[in-house]
Amino acid sequence: MAAVERETANAIAWWKEPTKDQWYAFVAAWLGWTLDAFDFTIFLLIMVPIAEEFKVPLTDVAIVFTLTLWMRLVGATASGWMADRLGRKLPLMISILGYSMCNFIAGFSPAFWFLLLFRALLGFFMGAEWPAGASLAMETWPIRSRGFMSGVLQGSWGLGFLLSSLMYGIFYNDIGWRGMLWVGILPALALVYIRYFVKEPEVWLENRKLQRTQQREVRVPLLKIFKRGMLGNTLTTCWFQAAGFVTYYSINSLFATHLQHDLNLSPKLIATPIAFANILVFLASSGWGWVSDRIGRRPAMIIPALCAIPLVPIYLFSDNFTWVVIAFVAQGLFAGGGMYGQVPSYLTERFPTEIRGTATGFCYHVGAIPGAMVPPILTYFAITWNLGFAIPMLVGTLFGLANFILSVAFGPETRGREMVPELVVA
Repeated sequence: MAAVERETANAIAWWKEPTKDQWYAFVAAWLGWTLDAFDFTIFLLIMVPIAEEFKVPLTDVAIVFTLTLWMRLVGATASGWMADRLGRKLPLMISILGYSMCNFIAGFSPAFWFLLLFRALLGFFMGAEWPAGASLAMETWPIRSRGFMSGVLQGSWGLGFLLSSLMYGIFYNDIGWRGMLWVGILPALALVYIRYFVKEPEVWLENRKLQRTQQREVRVPLLKIFKRGMLGNTLTTCWFQAAGFVTYYSINSLFATHLQHDLNLSPKLIATPIAFANILVFLASSGWGWVSDRIGRRPAMIIPALCAIPLVPIYLFSDNFTWVVIAFVAQGLFAGGGMYGQVPSYLTERFPTEIRGTATGFCYHVGAIPGAMVPPILTYFAITWNLGFAIPMLVGTLFGLANFILSVAFGPETRGREMVPELVVA
């Protein structure tokens, strides 16, 4: 029956296959992730002025970034449990409201410790968004174009980063770093849409029904991901995510700081490569997602990771601003977007329905732990050893890329896997 349904679906255009409710669910997840990126990446652009205002070392400001990422694991685990037990919508709404309010409040910081506190809390709600949003989107979307829409979803982090970089380049001189954080309240408007238009995925509703009727409820889904038969999958997923976070933040977390500190560029010049790169991140993530629906998730991640390697020294060591822009923007095609576009589909396809929210949230954000160490470690070597930021960023990026390629190579292929309501580990 499933094969007949797929053959019928293939006879129509892919965008006509999803129902209205499926589109509503995807847009909800897309809004949550894009606005999440906007609120988070604003901070990467204002680390230097924050250090100057509060008269703290730049390394201390980088630690704020670290705590934000560490708190994502706590939020993701809590949200994953809630998503598996109570549904995907509620934790998504709570997360968007939470990170919007925290960013807004942080803009009023009277002291550095106050800023650190609310940016850390923002990390909790940021982490809560991903498992609920990814499960909602991928569980409802048809198999045929799931990889492509996974790329659209994950690549929209680049759109959020684009919005924050444009905001920085155009308005920073007028509103300052506090105004940049106050704008972060706007994502809360998405709650109205989610509340009235989005439904829970059918596969989750049926799975919860089976748990109750068969009296096999999974009350602590986090324990199930460490059971025999699931442990290997969990560990390789964590490795894969850790490598991705180390790569991404070695490239992006300190690039603006590198341009400010090492090259003394103006806000508009700093925003230029970041804005263009993040346009390409979105396009590349969507494009490689389309590729993953045809040749598989693993090759569609390994190929762009390999292509990213030769670009790193060009944008880090060139003294020609044009080449810096060209190479960094090109990096958006590979390490910026190509590597990561399959993450929502790949992670959700690796775990059964009754633990999907918890498993994906935990594994995704375990990767944030080593990723969170990247900014302070690289900043330490850049400042204390007087190396500048280019050499530490190069080492971190190449280390992350090597581990990413290996972890994906050792992982399973999941293209075409159906998400079913049947109980697997309950």
